[in-house]
Amino acid sequence: MTRKIADCRKHPSVSHCSLTISGEEEEVVRAAAEHAVSVHEHTDGPELREQIRTMLEDEQVGA
Repeated sequence: MTRKIADCRKHPSVSHCSLTISGEEEEVVRAAAEHAVSVHEHTDGPELREQIRTMLEDEQVGA
């Protein structure tokens, strides 16, 4: 299974967050939602989680 990545550096924020989360898709969505709420003051819910899901990228495996 391809691991997914959520990278805060790709999304401008007031806090200039540099966190990157990687893992299986559901793990990353859950952790990224918790992070978005606790650090970036977003409200958790289906819309936030769907937005996160659309921003995920496949993890590039090194040679």
